[in-house]
Amino acid sequence: MKNLFLLFLLLGLGWSSAAQKNDGISYDRYFTGETMRVDYFHTGTATEEHFSIDRILNDGSWAGSKTMLKDELNRGLYFFSITDTISGTLLYSRGFASVFGEWQTIPEAAENWGTFHESLRFPWPKLPVKLVIEKRDAKNNFVAIWSTVIDPESRIVNPSLLKSPYTSFSYFENGSPNNHVDIVILGDGYTEAEMPKFHKDVAMLTDELFTVEPFRSRKSDFNVRAVETPSVTSGVNKPHPGVFNRTPLSMSYGAFDSERYALTYDNRTIRDVAATVPYDYMFILINERTYGGGGIFNLYSTVAADNKFSRYIFVHEFGHSFAALADEYYTSDVSYQAPEITVEPWEPNVTALFDPANLKWKELVKPGTPIPTPWGKEEFDTYSFGIQKERRALRAANVAETEMENLFEREKKTSQEMFDKNKYRDATGAFEGGNYMQFGIYRSALDCIMFTRNKQAFCPACSRAISQVIELYSR
Repeated sequence: MKNLFLLFLLLGLGWSSAAQKNDGISYDRYFTGETMRVDYFHTGTATEEHFSIDRILNDGSWAGSKTMLKDELNRGLYFFSITDTISGTLLYSRGFASVFGEWQTIPEAAENWGTFHESLRFPWPKLPVKLVIEKRDAKNNFVAIWSTVIDPESRIVNPSLLKSPYTSFSYFENGSPNNHVDIVILGDGYTEAEMPKFHKDVAMLTDELFTVEPFRSRKSDFNVRAVETPSVTSGVNKPHPGVFNRTPLSMSYGAFDSERYALTYDNRTIRDVAATVPYDYMFILINERTYGGGGIFNLYSTVAADNKFSRYIFVHEFGHSFAALADEYYTSDVSYQAPEITVEPWEPNVTALFDPANLKWKELVKPGTPIPTPWGKEEFDTYSFGIQKERRALRAANVAETEMENLFEREKKTSQEMFDKNKYRDATGAFEGGNYMQFGIYRSALDCIMFTRNKQAFCPACSRAISQVIELYSR
């Protein structure tokens, strides 16, 4: 009897732990083992936006956690939730960002309408649910901007599984998708004959990611798979230098008219390709040498695989798409229009420092560290803005990529020398400059992979933010 009581106690503790993670939600009560994907069109201008359903379909087996259904990290420009239509119970939620959300911040959006295809993925519900999309308002609070009811038994919902025509392979697997972070790597601009190169690039860049903390220590919490999409021609579209191409995933440099920003707007295709394997996060390798890449939170990351700095770009961009990390640099040219700083940024690695006593990463700051933290900003700014002027001239002259790489190497050497002599080079504090803003925004460390190409390391604030996301998918 005593042993039986102990068994009941242990079972009760186990249930209590899972219930606490789910706020009492039983995954098996509300969801099947499949993934529902809602494809929709996101249309608007700089000041308005509208949503319309494209299709609702089965996106394969559910790869996410069955115990961490509620997202409490408060990241992303947008947030979506799934609630039970009868009880109103919150069943699933996640923060995210989007191409449309970025497009709204560029000058074009003030004059023209834009339409982008997007997707939301969540466990397949057994009963009708209400899908709500929220967006941050002027005070950075989430406010509902669109909702719809989805009945999984409706004729407009397609439960059929896609029979993928694509070849996939596993780079490494550590266990069930439901308690591991599942990364899928796609490639664009690789011909059939270059598939061995794609495999090699997957290995090179994946290995690099897992040399960097906290990914290195948490490697056992990840699975990495890849899907082949052979292209008829080698390379992708590069409109700025006048190199035009059409490839299976429609990858292109020049997003938002930024020559180095590489994105694809063909969301439907990349989602269908990615669904060949279980996945939570997506990376797209570009078979190019020209420096470039991109990363959007909970959408995908991209990187030019053959550049001298590809390893750096791969890790940096994954910081964006995986953990919603902000760029910490501010001297490079970007397409976005810098807003007036009136609220605390939602990104976990930058702050407006409105309340220095309650710094968002104050637990990481050693006593005696001055806030804000001095760091030789004026000297750095003068040098770095000069480098960007040279960079623009080199791009305008359409020079060989080696010349651009040499410029970056020179920049890296000089800025590292500046940082090495700084008293607070290894401190966590509040260093002014970040998120494309020269003044008024502060980052947590003098240097970080989100700030420069100097070292392949995340600062403590970024590392903590990454670890929190790993926990959301690996339990």
